Amino acid sequence: MDTTLRVPYQQLKSTLETVLKKTGFPDQKAALCAELFAKSSLDGVASHGLNRFPSFLEQVKRRHVKPDAEPEIEFSLPVMERWNGKQGPGMYNAKLAMGRAIDLAAENGIGCVALNNTNHWMRAGNYGWQAAEAGCIGICFTNTIPNMPAWGGSEPKLGNNPLVLAVPYKTEAIVLDMAMTQYSYGKMSMYEGEKKELPYPAGFDAEGALTHNPAEVLARQLALPAGLWKGAGLSLMLDILASGLSGGKASHEIGAQGEEYGISQFFLCFHIEKLGWIQEEMEKHFSRILEDLKQSAVFAGGEVSYPGEKSLERRKENLALGVPVAPDIWEQVQQLCG
Repeated sequence: MDTTLRVPYQQLKSTLETVLKKTGFPDQKAALCAELFAKSSLDGVASHGLNRFPSFLEQVKRRHVKPDAEPEIEFSLPVMERWNGKQGPGMYNAKLAMGRAIDLAAENGIGCVALNNTNHWMRAGNYGWQAAEAGCIGICFTNTIPNMPAWGGSEPKLGNNPLVLAVPYKTEAIVLDMAMTQYSYGKMSMYEGEKKELPYPAGFDAEGALTHNPAEVLARQLALPAGLWKGAGLSLMLDILASGLSGGKASHEIGAQGEEYGISQFFLCFHIEKLGWIQEEMEKHFSRILEDLKQSAVFAGGEVSYPGEKSLERRKENLALGVPVAPDIWEQVQQLCG
């Protein structure tokens, strides 16, 4: 992707908001969804930001994503709620669900929300940052359409089922945002568009051999599980938990639809201070861990960083210089404002 074109963050956000309003999104929902798309690109995750915006609009057009739908609560306990997303915008539903988990944790120390019948939440890490900014340890995960083989399998049976783990750290956060595939499908699509091979094996070809070629992987949805059999096993368990706790669809049921919508998610928060920890003491504990990590010996040309560190660096750079955008996609989105 040509990233020589940079757009100010506020311009990117306002442009996306304008398009969403023209597409039928209520003002508040358009603003929130535009912000989450723009934040993804701001942090260097364009594959789940601007680059995913046209396909999101296509889902809206097909009514798989319903702009006017509002999630409804189905069940509640002091520390847990279950919600029906009503096929509304996935990022809107996820922001609300994590917000409710934060509120429950602030009151009880622990809070969790299971969400069924929702849609792709785009960049998963957004909700980890949300929890951390509220002084919570946050954990969330989702299932997806089958797009990864079980270990030893030759067809997609499992989802890449992203998992997020986040902790607040000083004014920032430590955030792990990982799909169960070695590379997310968004990342592979970017490499395919640039006609580049990935630096590490990305999946399997038609004969079952590992390949660096994203086009071969994308053609058959045979992405390599992260951690090989361990990633495959973790993917299965996340699907079981997300669908089971929410009462929603499992990956194989989503796959039977032919398209990804009506998925299941789960959000869990621990409120640090409500559970008796002093925020400053917890930060000192985290600092000692990270200081030890950063002192690691490295191979020639190597570098050690903690989860979320590079995102923070890209965020600061892109706020100052403008957000890198794919010129063709940016032009396409701007035309929709006219």
